[in-house]
Amino acid sequence: MHSVNAPTPGATPGRAARLAVPAGLLVVAAGAFAYVGAVDPNEPGHYPACPLLRLTGLYCPGCGGLRSAHAVVHGDLPAALQANAPAVLGYAVCAVLWTVWVVRAARGGPPPRIDPPPVLLWSLGALLLAFTVVRNLPLGGWLHP
Repeated sequence: MHSVNAPTPGATPGRAARLAVPAGLLVVAAGAFAYVGAVDPNEPGHYPACPLLRLTGLYCPGCGGLRSAHAVVHGDLPAALQANAPAVLGYAVCAVLWTVWVVRAARGGPPPRIDPPPVLLWSLGALLLAFTVVRNLPLGGWLHP
C-alpha cells in the first residue's frame, strides 16, 4: 500500500525539495560569515593560530582568510583583498556557483556540474603556489595578512 504523500517512482521533486540543499548550504555559509563578522579575528585569542605560521613563521595560502571574511562582512573590500585576495576570489566564485545552482534548481534543471579541465586545476595550483612564495619573500610584504 502506498502512502498518499509518497512520491511516485520517476516523479520530479517539487521546487521546495530541489531548493532544500542549496538553502541549507546558504544557512551554513551565512552562519559562518555571521560568526566571523561578529567575532573579530584581528583580536588575539578568538581563533587558533595557523600551525604553519606558528611553527615556521611562513604564511600559508589560507593565512588571512578569516580576516578577509571579517572585512567582507563589514563591507571593507580593500581590507579583505589585502588580508587574502585569493580567499575573496574564492568567496565570489562560490557565490556565483551557488546562484547558478539555485536558478537551475528553481527551473527544474539539474545542478551544475563542476568538471574543470586539468590544465585549469594545475594553473590555479601554480597561482596559489606563486602567491604563497611571493607573500613570504621580503618584496611580498604587502601580501601579509
